[in-house]
Amino acid sequence: MFLSIRTLDGSSTRLDAAVLDRLRSRLKGDLLTASSPDYESARSIWNGMIDRRPALIIRCRGSDDVVQAVRLARDHRLLVAVRGGGHNIAGNAVCDGGLVVDLSPMKEVRVDPAARTAMVEPGCTLADLDRATQEHGLAVPLGINSTTGIAGLTLGGGFGWLSRRDGMTVDSLRSARLVTANGEEVRASETENSELFWGIRGGGGNFGVATSFEFTLRPLGPEVLAGLIVHPYDDAERVLRFYRDFSATLPNETAVWCVLRKAPPLPFLPEEWHGREILVMACFHAGPIAEGERNLEPLRRFGNPIADVIGPAPYAGWQQTFDPLLTPGARNYWKSHDFIALPDELIRLFVDHVGRLPDPQCEVFIGQMGGAIHNLPPDATAYPHRATRYLMNVHGRWNDPSQDAACMAWARELFNAVTPFATGGVYVNFVPEDETERVTNAYGSNYSRLVALKDRYDPDNLFRMNQNIRPSGGAGREAPVPQVPVTG
Repeated sequence: MFLSIRTLDGSSTRLDAAVLDRLRSRLKGDLLTASSPDYESARSIWNGMIDRRPALIIRCRGSDDVVQAVRLARDHRLLVAVRGGGHNIAGNAVCDGGLVVDLSPMKEVRVDPAARTAMVEPGCTLADLDRATQEHGLAVPLGINSTTGIAGLTLGGGFGWLSRRDGMTVDSLRSARLVTANGEEVRASETENSELFWGIRGGGGNFGVATSFEFTLRPLGPEVLAGLIVHPYDDAERVLRFYRDFSATLPNETAVWCVLRKAPPLPFLPEEWHGREILVMACFHAGPIAEGERNLEPLRRFGNPIADVIGPAPYAGWQQTFDPLLTPGARNYWKSHDFIALPDELIRLFVDHVGRLPDPQCEVFIGQMGGAIHNLPPDATAYPHRATRYLMNVHGRWNDPSQDAACMAWARELFNAVTPFATGGVYVNFVPEDETERVTNAYGSNYSRLVALKDRYDPDNLFRMNQNIRPSGGAGREAPVPQVPVTG
């Protein structure tokens, strides 16, 4: 008996029963193959466009399991993918025919409220961490969808509602443990393996498999001021121009993001607006409620909104506000840009393209950056885009595979139309699988330093199922054929 499994060069090798039995005896977790009862659920990830069948899945229950998995991949030169939350848009958490190192069972969070720190395992989601830290009125700057995995978010940089006050997720990272390509677990911090620590703060999973993260926590909540202002689509251009000028005046504690889409059947919206195009402004204040109300008053008074549902809310609950619009299983394709400014012509392009949405789930969101993100220079961490003031993500999202071409074409058309206004940079966690050429844009002037780090820690490019930083020796990514067309 043997298991045929894919290797780094695209061929296959055989793992005999003795190898698998020996591995199984050393694991606290489980080995899954295509015949295992949990195999189908274990290979499914958030983006329904990704349909890959690994030969072997190792469900890790601790760092020792990760060490065993990486050593297996190293010794047999296996194609290996690493799954944390399985939320990555490019689908790199799973590979065809290879090995998946599944970290999702590793979900422990340990909070030290006196030291204001948290130790977090890589299978945790944002909801897991928020739940644990908010018990003590503390928080880490995280993303906006609570089902997102902590590991992928952090390794790519991480930003969300708290980032204008507290910086990127990686700016709160104190240390991490990871298993490198040689199968050894190391600790990285400002004082231990400091260059590796620099690289994992934005460099993705290129240098090893993270087994834990240590974060600095800051006071927050548990109640914050947050909510939505909804405007008619016909007023979107005028409101966005006001938003542009207003947002430039906001203190770091306050953030306003914009979403252009068709209205879902939200209970606070009049039924006649359901399914019609709208502009949503999502507002958040990380400070005293009264202070936030004063900051947001001019925005709330402007125009003729359909609804204004801003008020005190539990922070952990606000973090889950957009979860119903981002449930797993739908087909997703994203296109993203960074901007320094929002000139009138750029706003007109946004509004025009949202008037031609190919599916009710498609949307464009504009995230307000700046604030504390700007406090560090571009080379302080691997994430370099500190000057970005607004980040656009085109969410192509639909359920019917027959809509693939139309929805992807719409996303690409908007992306191409607004490219002249963009910085050229991109947030690496928003890069889909057909944009590998944009990896250098994601890292800018930091890219050559990251290549040197890759040469040191992973010269054979074992960890290539990611937005890959190739070692200078040229070891490439022998990965599955992209699931989406690469033309256009």
